Amino acid sequence: RLKFKGFVHNPKIQYKMEFGLTNRDMSGGGTANYSGSSRLILDAVIKWNFYKNFTLWAGQTKLPGNRERVISSGNMETVDRSRLNSKFNIDRDMGVQLHHKMKVGEQLIIKEAFSFSQGEGRNITSGNIGGHDYTFRLEMLPMGNFTSKGDYKGGDLKREEKPKLAIGLTYDINDRAGRERGQGGDFIVADESQLKRLIGFFGDFVYKYKGFSLMGEYANKTVSGGDNNVYDATSNVILGTYYTGEAANIQVSYLFKSDWQPVLRFTHISPTSSNKENEFTLGVSKYIVGHKLKVQSDISYREIGGSDDVLLYRLQFDLHF
Repeated sequence: RLKFKGFVHNPKIQYKMEFGLTNRDMSGGGTANYSGSSRLILDAVIKWNFYKNFTLWAGQTKLPGNRERVISSGNMETVDRSRLNSKFNIDRDMGVQLHHKMKVGEQLIIKEAFSFSQGEGRNITSGNIGGHDYTFRLEMLPMGNFTSKGDYKGGDLKREEKPKLAIGLTYDINDRAGRERGQGGDFIVADESQLKRLIGFFGDFVYKYKGFSLMGEYANKTVSGGDNNVYDATSNVILGTYYTGEAANIQVSYLFKSDWQPVLRFTHISPTSSNKENEFTLGVSKYIVGHKLKVQSDISYREIGGSDDVLLYRLQFDLHF
């Protein structure tokens, strides 16, 4: 991947560009919704700090959703994100976002974010399908800011000298969602009146202190009317099924002074229309130059209701600058 960020004219006008060059990053764009082209662009966003602690974002970037998704892939303490994230996250979209932060009392930091976006995910060129997406996020940091924005970095690499805690809540409404997962999944080819409202809720927290890190998330998605199927108006044939249900994820790690870090993770997935999953992960990281240069590995055991269990091993070398 290639990332570029900086400011234009003055530090109050910032930009970020990110391009994905692998097959996985660019795949899936061979339909009219993407003008039959690859999905090269991940981020293309301008951020304008127009008044005090208010910042307006415009363009394509990650929505203010669950914490694990917003953490950059290069700053994670595991090889990959959890199954909660891959099944339920709201990912990237094109639109505008308003961010604000304030300090209350001696330590409490409150951050708010609101986004209004297209609703179909990144690199859509065919115009809006169905309605739009509205995302609201509230964060509270009762013990003050983390060192070097550590609330959005995996592990406690800064070894916080005082306990730090961040709590986040996100509420997302994708009105007449045109895809099975909102910003992801298969497109639902149906009349706009047949599409339904997909509602998502996320709760997350992260706690860090002297090398110890604990992070947890909860996700829930429902659909208006309760039936997650979309039917043809005349034949009653199922045209698509929204991915709904709930999931929970918790992971804990400790960074030794040698910069070795073990991590344990447990993820539970309970979809509405498919089998439940449990995944247990044991991982280890060796940080050479923090998140900029590291080696990571993990082994996972995944229980899938009605199917064979899965044993997964991964090894990753990570370099970014």
